[in-house]
Amino acid sequence: MQPEVLIRTFIDEAFNKGNLSILADIIHPEYQYLSPDNSQLKGPGQLTEFIQAFRKAFPDLNLQIDDLFASNDRACTAFTLRGTHEDDFMGIQATKKSVEVRGMVMSRFKDNKIFEDWEILDNLSFFQQLGVVPELS
Repeated sequence: MQPEVLIRTFIDEAFNKGNLSILADIIHPEYQYLSPDNSQLKGPGQLTEFIQAFRKAFPDLNLQIDDLFASNDRACTAFTLRGTHEDDFMGIQATKKSVEVRGMVMSRFKDNKIFEDWEILDNLSFFQQLGVVPELS
């Protein structure tokens, strides 16, 4: 699969549809996820658990690709995440509030699979929309 197809498949199938069986075909066995808040996932198993937990908490989860640039070994994806907080997530009880948050992911590929993801998400806006962090005045 071409890098752009890998990213689109990952987002649409795994996150939007919950089809986690696709991960074996598109995620490298040594996969790593990193973010500025020191969140880390290692391997397809931890990624699967994260997606399951996220989709349980936000069952109407939708990631929309706003922009995508890909080369042979890297891709940059700008996205908008939308969903309604229906179950506990990261220690936060369900708020029943909807969120719309923007983010970006830099992905690296190895052996025609997604090998690394570096994500930046607007966490402040995310937690403000959930009502767990006050709005700034």
